[in-house]
Amino acid sequence: MVGMSRTLELSPNAQLNKTLLDKYMSLPMPDGKIQATYIWIDGTGENVRCKDRTLDFIPQSPSELPVWNYDGSSTYQAEGSNSDVYLHPVTIYRDPFRRGNNILVLCETYRHDGRPTESNKRKSCLEVCKLTSDEHPWFGIEQEYTLLDVDGRPLGWPKNGFPGPQGPYYCGVGADKVYARDIVDAHYRACLYAGVKLCGTNAEVMPAQWEYQVGPCEGIQIGDDLWMSRFLLHRVAEEFGIVATLDPKPMQGDWNGAGAHTNVSTKAMREPGGIAEIEKAIAKLSKHHDRHIRAYDPNGGKDNERRLTGKHETSSIHDFNAGVANRGCSIRIPRGVSDQGFGYFEDRRPSSNCDPYSVAEAILRTICLDE
Repeated sequence: MVGMSRTLELSPNAQLNKTLLDKYMSLPMPDGKIQATYIWIDGTGENVRCKDRTLDFIPQSPSELPVWNYDGSSTYQAEGSNSDVYLHPVTIYRDPFRRGNNILVLCETYRHDGRPTESNKRKSCLEVCKLTSDEHPWFGIEQEYTLLDVDGRPLGWPKNGFPGPQGPYYCGVGADKVYARDIVDAHYRACLYAGVKLCGTNAEVMPAQWEYQVGPCEGIQIGDDLWMSRFLLHRVAEEFGIVATLDPKPMQGDWNGAGAHTNVSTKAMREPGGIAEIEKAIAKLSKHHDRHIRAYDPNGGKDNERRLTGKHETSSIHDFNAGVANRGCSIRIPRGVSDQGFGYFEDRRPSSNCDPYSVAEAILRTICLDE
């Protein structure tokens, strides 16, 4: 791993002496003071931003937190001549970096006239979640990502060549098969501490690629928890001097892309005989394939064109199909679900950089609201 150590020497963050921070972080906080990190989605629809403020109380709910603002002209969300964009707190998480009573605050973004920004997909998703709440929709999302060095090369890959073909890396063990498990474990624990419903993780098919799973979450929580898990991933990787990318096809050629496979069920699907409801939902989804493709990455399907090729465990972006235990389909019914006759289905089309609010909203509009 000499090549990797040289790579990390190029990273400004990796060069910092992390132990120096300890003596400052161990300083006691003044009575009644906490630090709050406000987090939001920027104008790209896939990157997060954050900034901190001091509070003189410990909030019990997001409604107690002050609305804040930021320079939207620096986040692709406003013009410099009218740049204020407003942060409306919606969910509070524990801060695994500062600990104590300090918090992370997920926010929605609004323009000066009260309209949601273009990248605020949460507002409309929440409205749909409320309309479908009597069906108790559950979601679980499998978030794939790739670790890169600061030069943009997958971590641990030779600089002038490629690793061995895919095969030994998926759920792999060993220094020649997996890279930077430290980041994966740190992220896992940070998510659980924060209150994110992260339920598992594993190494993926391409070396330097990993996956974690969020859920099952009911309604809007899947979007909130997934976005917070992404913030925590980027923040943890930052400390190690490594980049975590959600690009759906970080390496061209005979390498797997990265998705956000979305597992879905309603109360009726989870009950005995629910397979009939699953099949009804799939029939509805088959009629709106193009609409879902547009909603399943932040660039209206352009990102998924690189990934959904019909190869590397994907379906073609141009076709809709479904099958039992078939990872080359748009929709997969797990073998266990087929055998027991109830459970959930997996939509394999969302890209790794999708907005989970857009994905959940599109699915609920199709399968529950019959739109």
